[in-house]
Amino acid sequence: MTAALAEQGTRGSDTRVPARNTPAPPASPRRPRRGERAFDDVPRWQIYLPLALYLLFTLVPFYWMLLFAVRPAGSTSLLPWPMTFEHFDKVWNERSFGVFFQNSMLVGLATLVTTTLVALAGGYALARFDFRIKTGFMLALLCSQFIPGALMLVPLFEIFRNLQMINSLGSVIIAETVFQLPLSIILISGFIKNVPVSLEEAAWVDGCSRFRAFSAVVLPLLRPGLIAVGSFAFVHSWNHFLFALMFLSEQDKQTIPVGLNTLIGADSVDLGALAAGGVIAAVPVVIVFAFIQKWLITGFSAGAVKG
Repeated sequence: MTAALAEQGTRGSDTRVPARNTPAPPASPRRPRRGERAFDDVPRWQIYLPLALYLLFTLVPFYWMLLFAVRPAGSTSLLPWPMTFEHFDKVWNERSFGVFFQNSMLVGLATLVTTTLVALAGGYALARFDFRIKTGFMLALLCSQFIPGALMLVPLFEIFRNLQMINSLGSVIIAETVFQLPLSIILISGFIKNVPVSLEEAAWVDGCSRFRAFSAVVLPLLRPGLIAVGSFAFVHSWNHFLFALMFLSEQDKQTIPVGLNTLIGADSVDLGALAAGGVIAAVPVVIVFAFIQKWLITGFSAGAVKG
């Protein structure tokens, strides 16, 4: 009887402990709520059809412009065949689009550089320093975005006339930079705030000056933001029509938007030349956005602090 009781006690105290490394059971997939369909249950045509319609709506105007640019004059074909480049030769040589392109490129690149440098300095000051009028200054930058450029044409014209800068590309560069700076400073300030101050402090401890720490530690992490801000400044100055029209009077100083306007006559419009000029104007913008799209998607400060 004693043996039986001992055996019974042994069986009662035999508790099995699960293994620690036993993998957890897979989580059950989330059930769609009432009235909600799972993504896998949606037919593919309900996804591809709206995308195809949107793509068609977006690309048809570009195709129509390209068709008129490479189609012979007087042709009514819906296909660009036979192709001709007489319209491009006409606008580039006879209508001085080569000069317009050079002027637009100079204005765009100068605006890009000046806007990026000034916005970088102003954004760093707003992100790293505290001063008395900081909140008011930020509010002023935001409110300046509500002022249309047309409202400032007369004051700017008077300023540039007194400075003898009318009919100079410098006047357009300054005007474009001034109107690009508020938003650029706000954006750059946000990018710098995403970079931890501890990275700069570690560089200061190692003996770096503030400028050295900024250029060696912070600046490489701001590359996506700088590319985005500079690209937006370039595209805006490339497409802007109003400042170039008001401040530039001689034909050899005009930019591409003003040059496109000269192709529209009072009685008739040369559609082939106008379409060729539109293609020339669109190519740099397409290249810029094709280049910066990966920087816009990438996290601006991803990988700044690890470990």
